Amino acid sequence: MLSMRELILKTGEAKSTIHYYLKEGLLPEPNKVKPNVHYYDEECVNIIKFIKHLQTNFSYSISEIKNILELNNFDFSTSFVNLIASLEIMSGSNDNVWFTRDKFLSVCDISEEDLIYYEKNEFVLQREKGYSNKEVQIVNILKKAEELNVDFRLFTEYVVKAKEIAKLEYEIGAQLLSDSNDHNSDYELLFDVILSLKPYIFNIQTVTTHKRLIKEDS
Repeated sequence: MLSMRELILKTGEAKSTIHYYLKEGLLPEPNKVKPNVHYYDEECVNIIKFIKHLQTNFSYSISEIKNILELNNFDFSTSFVNLIASLEIMSGSNDNVWFTRDKFLSVCDISEEDLIYYEKNEFVLQREKGYSNKEVQIVNILKKAEELNVDFRLFTEYVVKAKEIAKLEYEIGAQLLSDSNDHNSDYELLFDVILSLKPYIFNIQTVTTHKRLIKEDS
């Protein structure tokens, strides 16, 4: 259990902000041993870090974050498990709209055969709750690519490389957690690497490579 002072030191968050999170129901109620002596569960550290990352990197509002926490049973005491759950939420839509398979086919205006093809190639995958607005967005991109006769080998390569990188991420993340006793810091680092460092490297290399190729072609 942590005192308010310890919670502030571990999260870098202001006391007023922590009280606001408590008021909004984002944090579990503290153990009130005395009127002015409250102790907070260790998981509050990871919850606060989770909230900060959603706000900073994805511009989620407090109401959206509250909705996410209410709809998903995260175990914030197990850092890596929670990281994967967090990634799953972030890969969907922030308004948590989900569709059954039949409804998804209707919304996307595609056939069952089209969806089977997308899923077989792992461009789109059905998740536990079905399909979200994110899958709708991806299918629309795939449909437009088909109309313009884009070579789908590019998307297949995305899938292959993503799997290779994910496997390495898992191995390194699992090793980090097994070698360390400070899982709060591990959680923050893994979150930063996967959600910030990885997309930055991919995007900056895309821009740099494309610029170089344009110069070579010209």
